[in-house]
Amino acid sequence: MSLHGKRKEIYKYEAPWTVYAMNWSVRPDKRFRLALGSFVEEYNNKVQIVGLEEESSEFVCRNTFDHPYPTTKIMWIPDTKGVYPDLLATSGDYLRIWRVSDTETRLECLLNNNKNSDFCAPLTSFDWNEVDPNLLGTSSIDTTCTIWGLETGQVLGRVNLVSGHVKTQLIAHDKEVYDIAFSRAGGGRDMFASVGADGSVRMFDLRHLEHSTIIYEDPQHHPLLRLCWNKQDPNYLATMAMDGMEVVILDVRVPCTPVARLNNHRACVNGIAWAPHSSCHICTAVADDHQALIWDIQQMPRAIEDPILAYTAEGEINNVQWASTQPDWIGICYNNCLEILRV
Repeated sequence: MSLHGKRKEIYKYEAPWTVYAMNWSVRPDKRFRLALGSFVEEYNNKVQIVGLEEESSEFVCRNTFDHPYPTTKIMWIPDTKGVYPDLLATSGDYLRIWRVSDTETRLECLLNNNKNSDFCAPLTSFDWNEVDPNLLGTSSIDTTCTIWGLETGQVLGRVNLVSGHVKTQLIAHDKEVYDIAFSRAGGGRDMFASVGADGSVRMFDLRHLEHSTIIYEDPQHHPLLRLCWNKQDPNYLATMAMDGMEVVILDVRVPCTPVARLNNHRACVNGIAWAPHSSCHICTAVADDHQALIWDIQQMPRAIEDPILAYTAEGEINNVQWASTQPDWIGICYNNCLEILRV
């Protein structure tokens, strides 16, 4: 089904609350389906699943469910062939795995990495392994990263089909860990990196967890909030510091020396998304100047002066996500709005 001919460049959805976490579904039969998490400063929060009705060109809310605390991240199972159950993961106080159907969303399992106490250290982020969707990694303010194994066996009858267990837990940083992401290097299953309040980017290999590699340290030791691997070239990753106005591009083959700095923003960057289909395009988003910028970094290591595309939203952008299976589309959220932009 093609939207060409009557397809708009921008579609907008207004949620009943401020939108923070947001992500695209990757299932081939669920184009233009996204999950949105509310940001309400209290215990009771929500997640909505919305879809674009391709006939009417309007977004429709398919499902709303309750979520304790705001979701720090939301992600659909990276299952482009549709062979696994239709699962959604959220992080907050715990990692939760939800099963999505056309009529309802049901909690399948709640994964608590602190088995020996009732206290839980909030999860700042997580990543779902694209090569092996039975692996997820979470990052926490308690300085650890936890790698989870998921069992999604198909069982006849109504049995809780999805369960999870801790495969490994490691102290990843000296301070809080703010983000974790699996790398596509070396087969794409065992390598991951993390960033945190100690201002470092560290790389780990699940086969050799006794040591890690520091890829980069912020010169002022500012906390690093996000990291994002290039989707086509596993040598490159991007990171950004708290209250920093630039995005730093790193090459793991040349540790500790950025190969590029994207610093055209007039305010702090708070979102990064690499293009799924190109190794040299990256989108950065900024709250205060309301802008999402797309950069071409082909010139590296020569300085990259200006973005090739700029979009100004009507509010402070909280999140940006480039659709992995529909590379013409980027989602941004600001205030209570989700917009998808054709690029």
